[in-house]
Parts: sequence; structure tokens; C-alpha cells
Amino acid sequence: MAQNSSSTSTSTDEAIAEGASRDETALNLVNRFALWSGVAGLIPVPLIDVAAVGGLQIQMVRRLSQVYDVEFSENRSKAIVASLAGSLIPATSGIGAASMLKAIPVLGTITAGFVMPVLSAGATYAIGKAFIQHFASGGTLLDFNPPDYREFIRAQRDMWDSRRSGKSSGEAASSAGS
Repeated sequence: MAQNSSSTSTSTDEAIAEGASRDETALNLVNRFALWSGVAGLIPVPLIDVAAVGGLQIQMVRRLSQVYDVEFSENRSKAIVASLAGSLIPATSGIGAASMLKAIPVLGTITAGFVMPVLSAGATYAIGKAFIQHFASGGTLLDFNPPDYREFIRAQRDMWDSRRSGKSSGEAASSAGS
């Protein structure tokens, strides 16, 4: 009897460790794709940068689905990412405008060079974190409902902003309340 209890405890511990390892792997992927999205935001050609960021976000969802053993559908993920990026993350509405700034010689290119990478990386980070939460809770692409993640994405965006500015989340919360 003690043998059976010990093996059950060991398998539970292994499952917990596997889940933690999975989440850590997924977070590393999101951080890496956020970085690459920021780099893609530096592409000097208007709208090509937006397409590159979108492609990176789709690839991120593909890789996250592999980490969590979730069936991947490129068409479904495109629709979800577009919905998240377009309607749930107000900062991403500025991505198109920042991209178009690159069409203005010198000043527009310089301005967009500062704005576009930050918007791209932040949007990718928030989308990735939403998918981690969804996949970790047993969700799939078929049952992902973007409006359910509106508050979660706002919190992730705020966390990204505080991370970018070097504030801790406590400092960010206290300065937001002021």
C-alpha cells in the first residue's frame, strides 16, 4: 500500500514539474517572439513591418500549441490573433499608423523607429501570455474567445509597460492609482 502511495505521489510531482517546465518553456518562447517582433518593427518599409510582426505572432501561437500539445490551425490562429491585436489591444491600433510614418522621409522614419518596435513587442507579449494562460488551462484554438481575455491582456500590457519603463509591478500599480 505504501508503495502505491509513493508512486502516485511521484507521478503527481512529475506532472507538476512537467507543467512548470512547460510554462517556463512557453514564457521563454513569448519573450523571444516579443523581442523578434520589436526587431521586425524596425523594418523600414511601411506595412511590410506589420506583416512581419503578424507572421511572428502566428508562428508564436504555432510554437505555443506545440508546447501544450494543442492542435494548430493556421486559419483559426490568424483570425484569433487579428481579433486580439485589432480590438483588444488599443496600442496595436497605433502599429499601422507608426508603420505609415515610415513613408515620411527622415522625421517619420526616425519617429516610427522608436515607436513601432515598442508597440510590436508589447502586443506580441500580451498575445503570447493570453495563449499561455488559455492553453495551460486546457483550452484549444477552437474554444479561444478573445473577449474573455480583454482584462487579462490589459493587465499584461500594463505589466509590459512597467517592465519596459523599469518599474516594478507594485510601483506601476501605485503610479496608475495616482
